[in-house]
Amino acid sequence: MLSPERLALPDYEYLAQRHVLTYMEDAVCQLLENKEDISQYGIARFFTEYFNSVCQGTHILFREFSFIQATPHNRASFLRAFWRCFRTVGKNGDLLTMREYHCLLQLLCPDFPLELTQKAARIVLMDDAMDCLMSFSDFLFAFQIQFYYSEFLESVAAIYQDLLSGKNPNTVIVPTSSSGQHRQRPTSGEASMLEGVEAPLFYQCLENLCDRHKYSCPPPALVKEVLSNVQRLTFYGFLVALSKHHINQALGALPDKGDLMHDPALDEELERL
Repeated sequence: MLSPERLALPDYEYLAQRHVLTYMEDAVCQLLENKEDISQYGIARFFTEYFNSVCQGTHILFREFSFIQATPHNRASFLRAFWRCFRTVGKNGDLLTMREYHCLLQLLCPDFPLELTQKAARIVLMDDAMDCLMSFSDFLFAFQIQFYYSEFLESVAAIYQDLLSGKNPNTVIVPTSSSGQHRQRPTSGEASMLEGVEAPLFYQCLENLCDRHKYSCPPPALVKEVLSNVQRLTFYGFLVALSKHHINQALGALPDKGDLMHDPALDEELERL
């Protein structure tokens, strides 16, 4: 039975929304690269196994970064894989540095960019040195919003800078390599109430951004809830609040923090092995 969402959309819009073409192109590329091996058991079986792996979220393992970030499903699958593979780090209470977390990410994606790991760590560490230790849960939830919403956060960083400089809040600056989030490193004075921007004005800009952003962005109601309890905030204050919010329900990639160390299905499989 077709879902209401499927019935409400024309075929081309539904296929585009689900990024079916992206997966078809990737499947064909893999088919051509491995045609000698695949010819032994047939093309139909190959496509069946490929799309089963897409549904299960295992298709992103050991793939290049350009592929794991290509679709929202790929990003959610990568987050879930990272959690399931390395949750024992949190279970054992181990604390790791940013570099060590980056090494874990590279075990799943060899060319994972260091810059994304650094940005996620900065949400946790704020003013502390980047070689400080972090818990698995703190890093994971910061990494979740930084990785899944990376393009959105680049635009938010540009808007924040725009507001700080007193420009028109309704003017959205497209971020470039020199105006993005990496320039927003907080200073020791950011905690001051006089720092940052007005939360209502910031929300107005973000609401407009969410309406027209072509990449994934948090639900506007969630952003409003995050900003409703403060009068002013800094860019990194917003990221910290977002990472600590119950954003998991919107993404569907990770369990809530209280259940982070529990994965009954995986535990049962490990016990069986």
